[in-house]
Amino acid sequence: MFLVGLTGGIGSGKSTVAAGLAARGAAIVDADAISREIMEPGGRAYGPVLEHFGPSILLDDGRIDRPALAARVFADADALARLNALTHPAIGEVMAERMAEAAEAAPIVVLDIPLLNIATKDRFTFGAIVVVDTPVDVAVTRLVAQRGFSEEDARARVAAQMTREQRRALADVVVDNSGDRAALDAEIDRVWAWLAAGAAGAG
Repeated sequence: MFLVGLTGGIGSGKSTVAAGLAARGAAIVDADAISREIMEPGGRAYGPVLEHFGPSILLDDGRIDRPALAARVFADADALARLNALTHPAIGEVMAERMAEAAEAAPIVVLDIPLLNIATKDRFTFGAIVVVDTPVDVAVTRLVAQRGFSEEDARARVAAQMTREQRRALADVVVDNSGDRAALDAEIDRVWAWLAAGAAGAG
């Protein structure tokens, strides 16, 4: 298995790049989707999170109100650390299971992970790290137009993450997503060819 770590800041277009790589033959393991799955009723982190934060985080149907929980921990470092301690081990377990399944389906497995950092990089044996890079103003514009964020909230979310420079420092290859969709497709083609060559060399 040639394991690729794919990361990018909020509004970078990382999900679009993941979909493009999947269309070209990669198997995708989506850490965001897994993080949602483990918080659903019956999920591995549902009980521990509910026990710690209390029933006020629940919707009427018994599901966790993820936006309300995110808003609650966003400005509280201790609460965020506790939430991460409750969820990250479960996310890691499911990711490992999904990666093993994906390796049977495709020679290149892409781990789509928003919070890839040095610790995460050291935890997995990546053949390559791909970083989707987008100027801050472009990311903010996308978040306002596509997700309904206010500009203030969008800039706060971007500022709370790693800087572009920190993220690029992790990269083996960078996807430039500062242009239009045609330009991005050309970037995905370039990166896919680079990954295919890497996978062939590793094999």
